[in-house]
Amino acid sequence: MFENLSDRLERAFKLLKGEGRITEVNVAETLKDIRKALLNADVSYKVAKTFCDEVKQKALGQNVLKSVRPGQMMTKIVRDELAALMGGQAADINLKGSPSVILIAGLQGSGKTTFSSKLALHLKTKKGRQPLLVACDVYRPAAIEQLKTLGSQIAVPVYAEDENKNPVQIAQHAIKHAKANGFNTVIVDTAGRLAVDEEMMQEIAAVKKAVDPGETLFVVDAMTGQDAVNTAAAFNERLDFDGVVLTKLDGDTRGGAAISIRAVVSKPLKFVSSGEKPEALDVFHPDRMADRILGMGDIVSLVEKAQEQFDEEETRKLQKKLAKGQFTFDDFYQQLQQLKKMGNIKDLAAMIPGVGKAIKDVNIDNDSFKRIEAIIQSMTPQERNDPAIFNGSRRKRVAEGSGTSIAEINRLVKQFEDMRRMMKSAGGGGGGIQHRMRAMQGMRR
Repeated sequence: MFENLSDRLERAFKLLKGEGRITEVNVAETLKDIRKALLNADVSYKVAKTFCDEVKQKALGQNVLKSVRPGQMMTKIVRDELAALMGGQAADINLKGSPSVILIAGLQGSGKTTFSSKLALHLKTKKGRQPLLVACDVYRPAAIEQLKTLGSQIAVPVYAEDENKNPVQIAQHAIKHAKANGFNTVIVDTAGRLAVDEEMMQEIAAVKKAVDPGETLFVVDAMTGQDAVNTAAAFNERLDFDGVVLTKLDGDTRGGAAISIRAVVSKPLKFVSSGEKPEALDVFHPDRMADRILGMGDIVSLVEKAQEQFDEEETRKLQKKLAKGQFTFDDFYQQLQQLKKMGNIKDLAAMIPGVGKAIKDVNIDNDSFKRIEAIIQSMTPQERNDPAIFNGSRRKRVAEGSGTSIAEINRLVKQFEDMRRMMKSAGGGGGGIQHRMRAMQGMRR
């Protein structure tokens, strides 16, 4: 997402490279390219024009410091305006009420059911809540079974009435069930339609009136671009929802919905979702997204993801082992499993400033490590913990057991030794996320 927009914005800023100061002429040329970049990303013309007008107003007359070039000043202004356009600050979810009721709405195929389960896991693990999922999509074939399957994967109960076709009754009964059984959060997954229609609007409005949710979230598919913004506006007129969720950000999307939806519906974008994994849900931070759009990375989010997965006590033990040069294949395998839990490797690497552009054309995914994992799993416990004994006959046996070649084994052992030296030379800094990412990337090649 945003790769094309990032490239176009970078080219626009190059117009100011070498300029001594910001002038009306060079600003106009730069903004012309910025407006084209936004329109190409499926941002509405009105939003793109207003955005460029705001940037122009702030850019003209800026006193450029000696240490700051005009291109850098314009980049900062665009970054700040992008963050403001997308909402400025992250908006938290409202969990008022006992139980707290969250109503999920959206078109069919937008990813409501998958998002409902992701939200349940997010609130369970990060907010300490006891959620109950409610299956109110009584029309789509297998919708109830899908929610039950997703609920079982994250160990969150699902309330459903398989024979009842009245979503208002189901939602009301679910809230009573939650109160009686100690659930403090109720997430109501409702039915969608292929398009906005009056029947759909009346039904979702009736459910909202019956359960009086503290939070109503509208889920839109980011791949639908500007249509997602128009659909959100139509729903907001009837539902007056509290926030927007953008799904499928890992798809072939230009990003226009993420940039302009806040300006059109005047409601915050609260969550973004990518992938099918239950953990693939992030709170939307406008300032961090602006940094990513402009190729500045998102190291804060990367560190937060690392802190969620890497145990502090285990990290301290690992640092001590690194300082003594005792890092083993067992340690490496454990670190690899934790790193993979953080998400897609390429997406994670792109959060490191300066890395995203360098790897955009490189094929990196979590399956890239399967051969390495097979090799390590084919070693004996003694071999994993003492690489020094890994002689020729042992390498031949491991190659046969893992379905790889002796050349691959030799390359892995050499790369492992190089990585161990690099991490040791960092002063035992192998617990640091950037060292891990750099080392893992080297091992993948």
